[in-house]
Formats: sequence, C-alpha cells, structure tokens
Amino acid sequence: MTIEVGTKIPSVKIKQKTPEGVKDVSTDEYFAKKKVVVFGLPGAFTPTCSAKHLPGFIEKHSELKAKGVDKIACLSVNDAFVMEAWGKAQGADGKVDMLADGNGDLTRALGLEMDATGYGMGKRSKRYAMVVDDGVVKWIAVEQPGQFEVSSAEAVLKAL
Repeated sequence: MTIEVGTKIPSVKIKQKTPEGVKDVSTDEYFAKKKVVVFGLPGAFTPTCSAKHLPGFIEKHSELKAKGVDKIACLSVNDAFVMEAWGKAQGADGKVDMLADGNGDLTRALGLEMDATGYGMGKRSKRYAMVVDDGVVKWIAVEQPGQFEVSSAEAVLKAL
C-alpha cells in the first residue's frame, strides 16, 4: 500500500555520505520537528532525474525555504557514494540532502517501489514528491510511469 496524506513516515535507517564518511540516517530523527520536502526518483545520473527533477529542486531551493520548508531531500535506491557524486555534479551541496536508500528499505516501506528489471535497473523507486511535517505526510504526488508532471519543484511550490 502506498503511503497517504496523514500517515507517519516509516521508521527506517537510510544512508548519507558526509565529510566524515557514510552515516546512518534515522527517518524518525530526520523528519522530526521539521517541514521536509522529499522527492524520490528512479536513479542518480538517469536522464529525467538529472535533466529535470533534481535540478528543479536545486533551482527552487530559496522559494521552498521561503514557504517554510526546513529541508529538501532527494531519495533514490542508490548507494551513498553515488548519491554524493551525483549531488556534487548537480550543485546540490547545501541545498538538497542526497539520501541513499541503497537496499530500498524506505522505498518499500513507503509502498513506492517499482520493478525496473526490464531496463537492467532492478528494483527502484517510483518518481514522487511529498511534503512531510514533523514526520507526517501532508501532501504527496506520485507520477505515472514515464511521466514527469506532478512531482516537480513547481508542483510542490503550488501545494505549499
């Protein structure tokens, strides 16, 4: 079942690469007492993700912050090293937290896993965006396969 408005983010550990190394990130701590925009996507360095999805949130960082957003997070079923490299390549540092769900634990718990084995990518995340306030989903939009319309930074800004 896909997570819905009013639902608490599942308690899962994901990873983030920091200057001190790869660290565990508890979703309970990450989302506590903050308004977070989190967007998920199929993969780092993939065409739509690199050309539109992540760049939109980097570009709209200030506008999202002005609407009361404390953090912006990009989540993908990739490892922390790939997410760090992709964030650096895109200029995300200080604007978007690059969170790694390497084993897909959070993605599965959210009910947002998709099967991309036909493309040689294994199990991945659907493309989505959500607003989470103190650990509870306040708004969510999940794309239809192959689409990029409802999960953009612009769509999130309209929802805020």
